[in-house]
Amino acid sequence: MSVSFAVGFEDIRAAAGLLQGVANNTPVLTSRTLDMRANARVYCKCESFQRTGAFKFRGAYNALGRVPEATREVLTFSSGNHAQAVALAGSLLDIQPTIIMPRDAPEVKRKATAAYGANIIPYDRSETTREVLAQQLARERGIPIIPPYDHPHIIAGQGTAALELLQSQPSIEVLLVPCGGGGLLSGTTLAARAIQPDIRVIGVEPATANDAALSFKSGTLHTVHNPQTIADGARTPSLGALTFPIIRALAHDIVVVSEDAIIGAMQFLWERMKLVVEPTGALGVAALLSGVISADRKNVGVIISGGNVDFGQAPAWSKPT
Repeated sequence: MSVSFAVGFEDIRAAAGLLQGVANNTPVLTSRTLDMRANARVYCKCESFQRTGAFKFRGAYNALGRVPEATREVLTFSSGNHAQAVALAGSLLDIQPTIIMPRDAPEVKRKATAAYGANIIPYDRSETTREVLAQQLARERGIPIIPPYDHPHIIAGQGTAALELLQSQPSIEVLLVPCGGGGLLSGTTLAARAIQPDIRVIGVEPATANDAALSFKSGTLHTVHNPQTIADGARTPSLGALTFPIIRALAHDIVVVSEDAIIGAMQFLWERMKLVVEPTGALGVAALLSGVISADRKNVGVIISGGNVDFGQAPAWSKPT
């Protein structure tokens, strides 16, 4: 690659080495019904089977595993999956995490984060931003921030999911990736394009939280304040200073899907593939089943980013098949 970024493929390979024997090499599952509906051969990389139930453990462990030895406490902010990942990684590495979480974060994620031993500081999304609160607390306490996506070691760790997928399925031509702040998408593009330069990596985000799509198409970083979507992992205000240039240079496109499409895809994965997948994790399949992405008999990889479902909210997501 002629363009230089804050993260490179060598960092992803190094992350894979650190994660060996710690993170799960998650399964790649297929479905004849999904293939038929998508008119493609679809390979689902199921990060719902990752430790803490989402891909976030990869980046969290890679980042905490590389902090200075004297660092015994870190600070982060997250609506759930990164929070759980940092909490578990901290417990494994004897590092105490303090995590800023929105009061409306899914209860299942908040409880799991607390169970891993993290200190939780709640905040109201309508009153302040998590970034501002984190900077204030970091200054007061003198501890480092491990952000959920805009960090070199986080990006490198997330890229190991695509590395595993393409090692097991080298024929993949198109790779669909959920996009929030862009940690997974940027790491995936770096890994995928290094392994297969002609592969098409496409990000998928909710239509009501379309800051990444706007940024990708315009070349200017857009922000959406407190976007309303059931895909809580994609409720980030914008791409990051590190993730945006990687995605802009290496991704093929970013598309958006409706809330109904997300619900329909999630329901399909639950009922037909017997996979517990959260709304954000269903974004790639939503793009296929809704026709936003035309697969045209190609080999398609889909990263199922997580499976931490708040089943208390499930009745509100019901959608006729």
